[in-house]
Amino acid sequence: MLVDSFGRKIDYIRISVTERCNFRCLYCMPHIPMDLGKEEDDVPLESILNFIKVALDEGVKKIRITGGEPLLRKGIVEFIAQIYAYSPKIDIALTTNAYLLAPLAVPLREAGLRRINISLDSLNKEKIKCIAQRDGLDKILEGIRAAKSAGFTLKLNMVPLRGVNEEDILEVLEYAMELDVGVRFIEFMENIYAKENTKGLKAKEILEQIQKKYSFEVLDKDFFGPATLYRITQKDKSPYIFGIIAPHNDDFCKSCNRVRLNSEGKLIPCLYYENAVDIKEAMLRGDTEEILRNLKLCVENKPEKNDWNQNQTSTRAFYKTGG
Repeated sequence: MLVDSFGRKIDYIRISVTERCNFRCLYCMPHIPMDLGKEEDDVPLESILNFIKVALDEGVKKIRITGGEPLLRKGIVEFIAQIYAYSPKIDIALTTNAYLLAPLAVPLREAGLRRINISLDSLNKEKIKCIAQRDGLDKILEGIRAAKSAGFTLKLNMVPLRGVNEEDILEVLEYAMELDVGVRFIEFMENIYAKENTKGLKAKEILEQIQKKYSFEVLDKDFFGPATLYRITQKDKSPYIFGIIAPHNDDFCKSCNRVRLNSEGKLIPCLYYENAVDIKEAMLRGDTEEILRNLKLCVENKPEKNDWNQNQTSTRAFYKTGG
């Protein structure tokens, strides 16, 4: 079992399998060239599997595969199948922009994947083109439908940006309600790679948009993640629960149970704390003792709370860590 110095059990690891992405979202990597990296530049999936096996043996119960865009990785279906074969009880999730998802939905489900988070920042084609710098809405919606049909537990992720898509919050919420899938509204996390002068809505402002049409009550933290949950009571319908991920809030860190492996092979104890443990060579060699030693060091180095305030901009490249 992995326990940090503040008594938090670390049983969740987010793994970025590539920094490459087929979108250039305003809040993530708008100025990065589209030809960033090649498949051979990524840490081999079999080497990442060496790390995952050690983590699972130490009591990790949840793995989330991220990027960049993880579906750009060749062999991603087989990789997930190998994780599932090693530990059939493991909770394997994936975060994707869904552009490549439709033809992979059934194979991913058969491989052992059970949950998918899909970025959906608007239902307006022109706004998606503005945010992602790609005409991607049709492919995204096709991917959502395919994943729903394949039986995945789905959540939609939206990052509301001031002057860009803040008016779309209710529409995305109602789309999720109609589809009977979850939705998480995520505060924009300031970083040096985002488009200049990008501003996001804080949790209070997101709730104000929703309150224009719906009444809700606050619940608690999401069991599987960092969101604060809210319940909308609907007449003649079951209650609907949505979440807001607000890393600016002090209580964001109290229940943190995760560390991250980024696409460069570095273990990151906290997304907003500038330290990391490099385990790339140990993964490449399959040196389980060194992997375990460095995993424990990462957990030991996990800070009590993130090193962030309202006026701070992170130097962390979220496209390498999965956010």
